[in-house]
Amino acid sequence: MEGMHCNSCGLLIDDEMEEVPGVRASRTDVKAGRTTVTLDGDGGTVVPDELVAAVQRAGYQASLTL
Repeated sequence: MEGMHCNSCGLLIDDEMEEVPGVRASRTDVKAGRTTVTLDGDGGTVVPDELVAAVQRAGYQASLTL
């Protein structure tokens, strides 16, 4: 991810990620520039583009690494 510089940046991203249906939790490591999401175990489907859109809503750029 690009543009993060402090823990508050990570919290903004985590808040947006956790609004995506099917995401149970989000943890952003600002130093590593990565966010790890934990998905619900109910069999729901998360669309990868929705995760990137969540980062963009928080004001940052991202790409997926699966």
